Order: sequence, then C-alpha cells, then structure tokens
Amino acid sequence: MALTVFLLTFGLMFILGYPIVFAMITGGILYFLVTGLDLSNLIDILVIHFSAQDVLIAVPLFIFTANVMNDCDITRKLFDFIQKAMGRIRGGLGYANIVASIIFAGMSGSEIADVSGIGNIEIKAMMDAGYDGKFACAVTAASATIGPIIPPSIPMVIYSMLTGASLGYLFLAGFLPGFLLGMFEMIMVYILSRVRNYPRGEKVPLPMLVRAFGSSLPALLAPAILLIGIYGGIFTATEAAAVVAGYVIIISFLIYKSLGWKKLYKILMKSAESVGYISFIVASAYIVTYVVAREHVAQQITEAFIESGLLSNKILLLLSINLLYFILGMFIDVSIIQLVVIPMIFPLVQAAGIDPVHFGIITTVNLMMALDTPPYGQTGYITSALSGTPLREVFKEMLKYWIPVEVAALMVITFWPDFVLFLPRLFGYSG
Repeated sequence: MALTVFLLTFGLMFILGYPIVFAMITGGILYFLVTGLDLSNLIDILVIHFSAQDVLIAVPLFIFTANVMNDCDITRKLFDFIQKAMGRIRGGLGYANIVASIIFAGMSGSEIADVSGIGNIEIKAMMDAGYDGKFACAVTAASATIGPIIPPSIPMVIYSMLTGASLGYLFLAGFLPGFLLGMFEMIMVYILSRVRNYPRGEKVPLPMLVRAFGSSLPALLAPAILLIGIYGGIFTATEAAAVVAGYVIIISFLIYKSLGWKKLYKILMKSAESVGYISFIVASAYIVTYVVAREHVAQQITEAFIESGLLSNKILLLLSINLLYFILGMFIDVSIIQLVVIPMIFPLVQAAGIDPVHFGIITTVNLMMALDTPPYGQTGYITSALSGTPLREVFKEMLKYWIPVEVAALMVITFWPDFVLFLPRLFGYSG
C-alpha cells in the first residue's frame, strides 16, 4: 500500500510537469505518513546521507572548471589550434569537432557543458566554413557524448556513490571506450564528407600552427595534470578536481588574462546554481533509495529475473538493461534514470556476476546516448537553438550517428568486457 502511494505520487507529479525533486520529496513524505514513520528521519536521509558522500565534492569542482574554460575563451583557443592542425583535410572541421570534445572531456566531465560551451564555437565555425547546420549540430551532439566517458566524469562520480564502485578504476575504464566512440564518429564524418563534398580546411603555415599550439598549451596541460596526478598516486580524484580548478583559474588570470574578479564572481554564481540543482536532486534521490531498500524492490526484481531465467544469461540480461535504458532515455531525464533506476537494477548486475566497473561504463554510455535520443534528447534542442537549424532536421541527422555509430560502440563496450577493463587491470584492478 505505502509503496503504491509513493509510486503513484511520484508518477503523477512527474506527468504533471513538477520538478523531479518535488516529486521525490512529496512521494517520500506521503510514504512516511502512510507507514507511520517519523518525518524527522526524512531530514536525516536528505541531509546526513548526502553530506557523508565525500566523492560528490568533485562534482562542483568539475562544473566550475568547465565554466571557467567556456567563459574565459580557453575552449576557443583549444579549438583554434585543433582546427588549424586539420589542415586541408576534407571535412576537417568535423574531425576537429570530435578531437576537441575528446580533449575537453579531460576537463569538464559533462556532455551538456561540452555542447553548450565548446559546441557553440564548433557549430559557428563549421557553418561559417560552409557546412550545413544539421551536420554541424549532429557532429557536435555526437562528439559531446564522449565528454563524460573519458575522465573526469560527473555521471561516473554519481555511479560510484550509488554502487560503491572504485571511481579511480571507473575513470581508467572510460578511456578506451571514449576513444572507440570517437573513432567510430570520425568514420561517419569521413563518409558524409565525401558523399556531400564538404569543404577542405585552409592550409596553415607551420609558424602559425606553432603559435596556435603555444597559445593552447597551458590549456592542454590541464587534463595531463589531472590524469598524471590521479594515476601517479599524487592525489585522489576529488583532490585532482580541486587542483585542476585552481590551475584553470591561474592560467586564466596570469597567462590568458581573460579572467577578472567580476567575471570570476559571475562564474562562481553560475556554478553554484548548477551545483545547487544537482545536489538537491542527488539528496532527494536518497528517499527513493530508502523506499526501494525498505520495500525490498531490488530483491523482488532479482527474484523475478531468476524465475524468468534471464539472470543466468548475461547476454540477454545486458541486452534487456540496454533496452530499458534506451526506452527510459527517450522520455526521462538522465538524472532520474541514474538516481532512481540504478539502485533497483544494480543488485541484478551483482547477482549475475557482471563486473561493477564494466557495468558503470555501460551505464554511462547509455546515459550519454539518452541525451541524443529524440524526443527528449537535450543536445538536439541545445544545438538547434545555437545554430538556428529546425529541430526536426537536427534529430533526423543525429540518427545517422545514433544508430550506426553510438549503438555499434555500445555493443562493443557491452559484450567485450576485457576491452573496457584492460586499463584498470593494467593498474592493479582485480575485479
């Protein structure tokens, strides 16, 4: 009875368009009232459980870093160098778009930050060079998917919090899948560039290329500092986020001279808004986790899968979970999928003997694909607004990347665990 009340309240408020946070809290309050539990325990769940998650400190730091880079022209300098490096390759700006996202992935941890930040620069450059808007939008949206797969990654931080999987090994496991996705996307750019006869880039003299590299070098060092620091044992992932945030402030102030105190204040306020929203969602999700645990929902799901025989077949189980992610991703925000669904299905994964780090990468890839999937795909709406291209054309073009590129990469990642776990095992992972 109490679980039914919670689910009906949650579902009704979501359908009516209320923020997901209010749906979770309202459902939780009614659940506590129906079961006769002390409402003061709700505060304990919201505040104490949330504040105990030290790993979440990395999230605001990654958000702040991305905002500094986007607002202080650091991403523009990165893209300028990559654009010049492509030379006279046909479709060169398409390749530059993907490479820039791979590099930016090492600093932002967010697909939305990639699309709305460096994506704005990429789309304008491509359209100014003669590429059609739908192609520029599709490449930008697809390449931004790489952002949270190559570390750092905000979704991986939250997954680590929810499951207890090692964040360091999750970061390591994201490298090869991220590069694989980038390679598949470049193949599609190659095909479309030749079929549509897209323009070549201008030949850039070597001295100009060297100057562009020198200008972008301080920014290029940011991901190197982060990764060397983490995997060299110098600091933890959370400490690395703080070091990189401090580093981008220093180079913006002293080297690029694009950051002043007023701009820093505005960036801090913008970052605080994003962090406040995310923190409220994560804290509220603990209510769902509490209800799921108290009502033994995960155990019931596991028992149902055992009876169906799916639990004994990893291939069918993983296909079923990927299909579930796909369906949910078409209509529901990825934060809901991650915070509500993972606590329910992760026990299934454990019972089936699937490695938690491997499953973390599968989940992250699915969540990022959901941001590209119509009708809810946020990257489509953002790129359409940035370029002025009709949304229908953007989503239609994005399907060329979603089906043959992202789904193909997901299948490799899903059914070749040794590929995903190669780097973690190289660094001592025994899972």
